[in-house]
Amino acid sequence: MADKSEKTRARLPRGFADRSAEDIRAVEKMMATIRSVYELYGFEPADQPMIEYTDALGKFLPDQDRPNEGVFSFQDDDEQWLSLRYDLTAPTARFVAQNYDKLPKPYRSYRSGWVFRNEKPGPGRFRQFMQFDADTIGTPTGFAGIAADAEMTMMMADVMEALGIPRGQYVIRVNNRKILDGVLDVARVPEEKRLIVLRALDKQDKIGEEGVRLLLGAGRLDESGDFTKGANLDDRAIRYVLAVTQATSVYDLKNRLDQITGETGGVPDPQGGFGHLPYEDALNEMVDGFEPLVRAAGYEADRIQIDFSVVRGLEYYTGPVFEAELLAEIPNDEGQIVRFGSVGGGGRYDGLVSRFRGEPVPATGFSIGVSRLMTALKNLGKLDTSDVIAPVVVLVMDRDMESLIRYQKMVSELRAAGIRSEMYLGGSGVNAQFKYADRRKSRFVVVEGSDERRRRVVQIKDMAEGKSLSSSISDNAMWKEIRPGQFEVPRSKMVSTIKRRLAALAKERARGR
Repeated sequence: MADKSEKTRARLPRGFADRSAEDIRAVEKMMATIRSVYELYGFEPADQPMIEYTDALGKFLPDQDRPNEGVFSFQDDDEQWLSLRYDLTAPTARFVAQNYDKLPKPYRSYRSGWVFRNEKPGPGRFRQFMQFDADTIGTPTGFAGIAADAEMTMMMADVMEALGIPRGQYVIRVNNRKILDGVLDVARVPEEKRLIVLRALDKQDKIGEEGVRLLLGAGRLDESGDFTKGANLDDRAIRYVLAVTQATSVYDLKNRLDQITGETGGVPDPQGGFGHLPYEDALNEMVDGFEPLVRAAGYEADRIQIDFSVVRGLEYYTGPVFEAELLAEIPNDEGQIVRFGSVGGGGRYDGLVSRFRGEPVPATGFSIGVSRLMTALKNLGKLDTSDVIAPVVVLVMDRDMESLIRYQKMVSELRAAGIRSEMYLGGSGVNAQFKYADRRKSRFVVVEGSDERRRRVVQIKDMAEGKSLSSSISDNAMWKEIRPGQFEVPRSKMVSTIKRRLAALAKERARGR
């Protein structure tokens, strides 16, 4: 006998999660729907490995001798650093750069898979999670590029509705990083303060406009008494940045910025005078390109909304950025009613493929957080997996080889008819086998003992009906006499009887939806 002290302790690493059959089926059901929308838009499936050379994952990784902060890394036998991918976009950029001359341009593809973050785990924050991306790479800049960005947002709106989320319970929010960068240029915000400013903007929903104002200035004391140091911008710069949070449309933002520029003396260009303002091109793109495209396609502001508070990928994105947000208040995993918020996002990332090729390669894409969206859909009742039929269990009453062959033949006949089924392969008695079938959530159990075999019949037990009838039986003798939920059929009609019963149950479930 093994020494108990030598047993390995079964434990799950922090930041990782085991998945149940129900969760796996829910994800597959959701992803099939998403895939159908991506295919409808003409995107093709693709896949890249989970491991890449570390330097291929991008400049956003820590630059150190052992690049293991933020990503999981190890050295190959040739001493080159390899890393588990931390998103699906960087491997896509590497693939496109490596196969650029063979691929159609633009290259339209989608992919799903696990990504890994070597970060401190916390509530809802995992080290392994799944993403489902779509990308368009190689569309020329200008109006074609704007159309590619607009298409991404329209496709995301269609995904939300295909998943059963009605209008009014979601919105695709859109901003343009070039507008933010241009406003910060006009406001003369130094580079070393821009990250603080952008993070303050990103907290608008949580702390409100006054909270953002404090973070742009000296700092903010929160309700817990913690003080967050601010960007220490002057009043003029704060007015510019707050204009972004206050604007209700592209036109409103332009008017607010023009007014501040006029009141504060404008922004002189190097040749003297007051020339072209750095945010104007991006605003014109939204006014003359993006909005007309989505509105002409029938996507109004209740589905796709310009929102200047959207801040994503502070170093990653180079143009439009978008975010899919659920507006409905729904229970989270702990049963608390919350506004679920973002379930995916994306934008234009013109620099990723370019760094491999040394020439401009425009790209835009969108990434869905699969686990987060699945949780939201399950809690909204949009991912019902109750239509999954548990297997019919054929009980093993006799354990000689001749009997096992008969039971196996029963299972084979059921499977040939398309009915999920299994022969009990444990070593327990009849009562334990019924308990096993109950834990498997099986609806029907097949019993053939020596008496049934002699009479060429089988007993079929309807587990759900048996439970219902058992509640009204008070006496064990009566239970044995009635055998609730159990009926006898000729062995030759076993398959047809079970098939008919399962079909009736499927119709009943369909009526109840």
